[in-house]
Amino acid sequence: MVQNVESFNLDHRTVAAPYVRVADTKHLPGGDIITKYDVRFCQPNEAHLPMPTVHSLEHTMAERIRDHVDNVIDLGPMGCQTGFYVTVVNQDEVGGMPAFLDTLATTLSDVIAAEEVPAANEVQCGWAASHDLAGAQAAASEFLAHKSEWETVQQ
Repeated sequence: MVQNVESFNLDHRTVAAPYVRVADTKHLPGGDIITKYDVRFCQPNEAHLPMPTVHSLEHTMAERIRDHVDNVIDLGPMGCQTGFYVTVVNQDEVGGMPAFLDTLATTLSDVIAAEEVPAANEVQCGWAASHDLAGAQAAASEFLAHKSEWETVQQ
C-alpha cells in the first residue's frame, strides 16, 4: 500500500548509507520548486546517531548552512536518528544536486571546525543539556569521508 509520506515508501533494507538523495519535489503555483533532500548518515535499522549528537548536528548544520546559501527552508533530524531532511527552494537555479552536495560538504567542514554548538543554551534551546559537539564532529567527519559515495543510494 502506498503511503502519503515519501520515505515510508522507500525500502530501507535496500539503501546504502551514507547517501544524499532527493526525497521529494513540489512545484508551487507561483513557479517556485521545493526540494527535500534525504541526508542519510547511518544505515537504517543497523545503526543510528545518539540523540545528543543528532541535536548538535542539527543546531550546527542549520546555522552554518545558511552562512553559505540563502535558499534553505529547513534542516531537521529524522526521528529514526539516521539522518536529516534538508528542504530548499529553487535549488536548480543555483546548481542543482552538485551545488547542494558542495554546500553540504562545506557545512560539514564547518561542523568539524566548530568550537561550540550554536544556541546550545536554555534561552535558545528547549533541551540545552542534550548536546555532544565531539559526537557531532565525529559524525560529520565520517560522513564527509564518504563524499564519493553520497550519490549511491541503493546497495
